[in-house]
Amino acid sequence: MIDIKKFDGIKKTSAKSFNNQKALIKKVMAGRVITCETCGTQIKLVLPEQSKTPGLYCTKGCTDIALDFEL
Repeated sequence: MIDIKKFDGIKKTSAKSFNNQKALIKKVMAGRVITCETCGTQIKLVLPEQSKTPGLYCTKGCTDIALDFEL
C-alpha cells in the first residue's frame, strides 16, 4: 500500500524543483547573469541555431537543463 505522507512529500519536492527551474529559465532568457549554484560559473542559454541540444548549461556541466523550442 502507498504511504500517502511520503507521496505528498515527493509531490511537494518535485513541484518546488520544477518551479525553481522555471524561474531560473525565465531569468536567464530575460538576459540576467545567473551563476551555477554548484561551481559558480555563468549559466548560458544555448539556442537551437547554436546546437542540436538547446538549453541552459554552465561551463562545467553542473547545470544541464534541456529545452524544447517550437518554431
